Amino acid sequence: MTQIDPAQLKTSITVPSWTLGDVGRRTPPDIYFEQLWKRRHFILAESRAKVAGTTRRNLLGYAWLVLNPLLNGLGYYFIFGYLLNTSRGIENFVGYLLIGVFFFQFTMRSVTGGAQSIRSGQSMIKAFSFPRAALPISVVVREVMNFLPTFVVMVVVILLFPPMENITWRVLLIVPCFALQVLFAQGCAFIVARLCHMVPDFVNIIQVGARFWLYASGVFFSIDRFVEQPVLTAIMKINPMYSYLQIVRNSLLYGVDSPIWMWLLGTGWAISFLIFGFLFFYRGEETYGRA
Repeated sequence: MTQIDPAQLKTSITVPSWTLGDVGRRTPPDIYFEQLWKRRHFILAESRAKVAGTTRRNLLGYAWLVLNPLLNGLGYYFIFGYLLNTSRGIENFVGYLLIGVFFFQFTMRSVTGGAQSIRSGQSMIKAFSFPRAALPISVVVREVMNFLPTFVVMVVVILLFPPMENITWRVLLIVPCFALQVLFAQGCAFIVARLCHMVPDFVNIIQVGARFWLYASGVFFSIDRFVEQPVLTAIMKINPMYSYLQIVRNSLLYGVDSPIWMWLLGTGWAISFLIFGFLFFYRGEETYGRA
């Protein structure tokens, strides 16, 4: 029989102190990011499953991803473009409106989905140990997956309706602009996820606020043409969604350079909301598993 050296039995094993705490305890930020990265495949798989599950519940399946914003755009066109005549002075109002509706809906779907992410994931939170930030992240990843095919359809529709657009190299600027919008949406998702976990009624406030945000973003009318108060105009233009929408319109519809202040505002909103949103969400990590 092999003899065991008693000295070997006294060898100590050092483990991080955070691993010996309660389940669901907030880990150090570097470990938290490492755990998130290790679960990237889970986030992608969960996002794909949610996309497939949502479409299977409808008879038309994936078609509703495109039909929903198109029908909303048609409704807005009839009310604002035809009845209220907000289309006057706007070149290619159809493209102007579609870009506003499609891109604004992406942000709002990310926000509303993030608001429900913790509450809808309670069973998973109580059953498994994982960084809770994976839940709002998977919401935004899912919305990106939903948005990409609808974006292609939107571009096709814009190109089919007169006037024909002169596509320039500036269309490539849509990629960094959308990336900034995704970062901004992710920061919003982090914030509302914790707020709605703390105060469930905050979901109703988000729904009301979405209406004001829609009008303040110039989705279906020109702020410069229809808003006469200088202070109100400046406030509406500080709105991050205004910058994102205008950059895409300038790049795709009009082939012109967007003002540098739009890029600076869009970048500032995206980075600040992402950092603040994550830290705000991270501070509440220990509370998400509680009933």
